[in-house]
Amino acid sequence: MNFNLARQYFYQEIQQPEPQIDLGKAALYIAKEQYPNLDTEEYLNALDTMATEIQERLPEQRYPLRTIQTINKYLYDDLGFTGNKKDYYDPRNSFLNDVIERRTGIPITLSLLYLEIARRLDFPMVGIGMPGHFMIRPEFENVGIFVDAFNRGEIMFDEDCEERLSQIYQQPISSIPAELLQPVSNRQFLARMLTNLKMIYLSQRNFSSSVAAVERILLLFPDAVMELRDRGLLYYELARWQEASEDLKTYLTRLPDAEDAEVIRQVLRQLSVNNDQLP
Repeated sequence: MNFNLARQYFYQEIQQPEPQIDLGKAALYIAKEQYPNLDTEEYLNALDTMATEIQERLPEQRYPLRTIQTINKYLYDDLGFTGNKKDYYDPRNSFLNDVIERRTGIPITLSLLYLEIARRLDFPMVGIGMPGHFMIRPEFENVGIFVDAFNRGEIMFDEDCEERLSQIYQQPISSIPAELLQPVSNRQFLARMLTNLKMIYLSQRNFSSSVAAVERILLLFPDAVMELRDRGLLYYELARWQEASEDLKTYLTRLPDAEDAEVIRQVLRQLSVNNDQLP
């Protein structure tokens, strides 16, 4: 595959078995496409340093709540990390290097920072892809708590999560389906980061950057047919008509009865005209 250097690093990282994928490295390789001169080791060392400083502050008895409180005090009180509520859709919120430098981000990137520090402390935590607001939780049996890295490491319980979802959906949620609170895989985590970037760039009509995000999602999940459709439509916007045609035809082959099938066929008819007009 003819990838740029950052994409090659990303591809190599995600080819590893799921548990061995290094989220910090993979996230920095995502950022490296935006910042080609980015030194990934510099930011990995920054994570190491943060973990070392927290390690020195941990109490002798490492109960989960005490460990979380120690991490929270260091990250939010001492270093001043905070959720970026003023400019939530700034693309920089999705790049780990920017999050470390600017000390602000969105739920998933602040969760990533937290997870990477916890991993270095041998304190197992996992990401929870709750709709609308990514969270994390300790991976210990019967702990029953969640951590909201976006809101200063707020400790939450099931009832708090139900209240948060009720606010998001603007209707009462009395019980959260178990699947919404399941840990996400490393590949799912990275795909969610890239989906955020995809949607931010779409809103800015930055189709080149948006298609780059989709291309990496498809490296993670080659059978993600809706991403294949979106890439085809983005190729269309970029006048990459042959590639658009290939993706959209494949989409219809896989989902001939899709709700948007007729719309896609209309796009393909227009693509046929465009291709005929090529010199």
